[in-house]
Amino acid sequence: MTGPDPRGRRGHGGHDPGGPQTDLRHARYGRYRGGPDPLAPPVDLREALADIGEQVMAGTSPRRAVRELLRRGMRGTAGLDELRRRAARRRSELLDRGDLSGTLEEARSLLDEAVLEERKALARALDDDARFQEMQLAELPPSTAKAVEELGAYPWRSAEARDKYEQIKDLLGREMLDQRFAGMKQALENATDEDRRRVERMLEALSGLLDAHNRGEDTTARFAEFMDGYGDFFPEGPASVDELIDALAARAAAAQRLRNSLSEDQRAELDALARQAFGNPGIAEQLARLDGQLQAARPGAGWSGDEDFGGSEGMGLGEGTSAIQQIGDLEALSETLSQQYPGATMDDVDLDELARLLGGEAAVDARTLAELERALHEQGLVDRGPDGDLRLSPAAMRKLGQAALRDVARSLSSRAGGRETHRAGAAGEPTGAARPWRFGDTEPWDTTRTVVNAVLRTAGTGSGPPVRLRVDDVEVVENERRTRAAVALLVDISFSMVMDGRWVPMKRTALALEHLVRTRFRGDHLQIIAFGRHARTMSVQELAGLDEIFEQGTNLHHGLLLAGRHVRRYPDAQPVVLVVTDGEPTAHLQPGGDAFFDYPPHPVTLAHTVEELDALRRLGAQVTFFRLGGDPGLGRFVDTMARRVSGRVVAPDADGLGAAVVGDYLRARRRR
Repeated sequence: MTGPDPRGRRGHGGHDPGGPQTDLRHARYGRYRGGPDPLAPPVDLREALADIGEQVMAGTSPRRAVRELLRRGMRGTAGLDELRRRAARRRSELLDRGDLSGTLEEARSLLDEAVLEERKALARALDDDARFQEMQLAELPPSTAKAVEELGAYPWRSAEARDKYEQIKDLLGREMLDQRFAGMKQALENATDEDRRRVERMLEALSGLLDAHNRGEDTTARFAEFMDGYGDFFPEGPASVDELIDALAARAAAAQRLRNSLSEDQRAELDALARQAFGNPGIAEQLARLDGQLQAARPGAGWSGDEDFGGSEGMGLGEGTSAIQQIGDLEALSETLSQQYPGATMDDVDLDELARLLGGEAAVDARTLAELERALHEQGLVDRGPDGDLRLSPAAMRKLGQAALRDVARSLSSRAGGRETHRAGAAGEPTGAARPWRFGDTEPWDTTRTVVNAVLRTAGTGSGPPVRLRVDDVEVVENERRTRAAVALLVDISFSMVMDGRWVPMKRTALALEHLVRTRFRGDHLQIIAFGRHARTMSVQELAGLDEIFEQGTNLHHGLLLAGRHVRRYPDAQPVVLVVTDGEPTAHLQPGGDAFFDYPPHPVTLAHTVEELDALRRLGAQVTFFRLGGDPGLGRFVDTMARRVSGRVVAPDADGLGAAVVGDYLRARRRR
């Protein structure tokens, strides 16, 4: 899509009903530059949620994870850090480019030109007065301001010289007004005496308006009258006296910071020159009074501070004030983009201001980030928990589980020998219902519904037969399930899991298995048991948000004890125990509830652990150990325990843990 062609041509080859036929040979195409692309796809929350979920599972709080995502941005979208870098770069460019002595240099140049032209005229004159005037010019002080002041009553012989001298006064008046009212320098170029008198009347009326406002009077009618008479001085179109004061105070505060940025000699020169503005000392007095009124009305507008300009490009007072005002706007924008203050949201970012300061593309990126933040809340992916803090919602956990299971499915399907298949327990009588095919289904297809889905999907698209099936068209016959499983997933949360990079893979494994059981094998009962120095049951949400634990102790005894309690609650279900660990048992639960820890493993700890394994064997549990890492002691222990309970040992790497656990769960179901 394109915006308007700068040469007036259209960015498409269509026919304009209101104009002549466009010649297709001259049509131009280019990038759309009218703001955000109206045909751009909506924000992809899958990538964002995957990033946030990964951070949360690594121990980052959900609030911080969202902030980190906004800081870094996403593919094709600059983040807040990049936007702040651009703001800092723009600020440096302004400081490195400009020199605040521009007005003084311009006034000095006009004075030199005036003196030179006058000397030429005096050299052609033969009278004694001409010699005296030459002496006057030769004795002018080096200070531009004092020289201008001394020449106030000088009888110029050269009309061109007199014009140059008057230009100094005009320049100073326009520059001083431009400091407070942006655009005045250009607007008053070649101004008449009546134009200048109108400016004086505007300043008097404005001063009266501000006095009334600062006294707390109702200025509604007075403001309307003022804008009727002088609204052309304020192209931004303030709608109230407060908006007018806001704009004027921001500009005046920037002018004060410019003054603070000058050297002491430069300030003295400008103060002296200001009295020559338009040949009327009253202008400077009116502006000083205006500054005082504005500072009283807006004391927090940023009147203090200075800037260190180090460039060589001379700037006038108005241009320098605009640069300082822009620098202040960039600093305020950077603070907003930091999002480090309480209650910060992307809605705080003024996109119009961002576009003005950094360009349209930056505004588009910020709008995308704001839409992302808003969508996370509106679609219920983040919410607030009972403690009021931000958390991943159950909907977000379902999506993360779905993504984790999808990754596991890809790993399983890429294994040598093809993907393992399974049934949801022994097939019973068909229920008469059908449902969409999901990963792992081996039930027969409902052929009629599958074909109807494909036909309905392609109807109206203009594509004739043959009808082609897609995976999402397939539905399978739902059978009554006759077997269930009581599954205990025991995950090691000791400090070695964190130190060796197994923390996040362990959590993703639990997410994948929980999602598979909840969506595909709803008759099974899954319990997640985390064991470190102690063991405890956890929901998948609690495990996903669990902070890293740097605590020694692998209390498999306590974990197996909780697993036994879980499977006993479902006596008609097949017990399945899946143990993920990277260390030997080094802790056990004592009668009083305290944990005993010792390394190397104490014989009592091993005895208690074996006792609980034997109890699970007597319950008929299928036990699988997933051994992480290459610790020889762990290898010997799990091999011995697996033989004791007729179980299995699987030794995946961290990346293959999810596929190994889900695959073993599916294998256990097939055996039933």
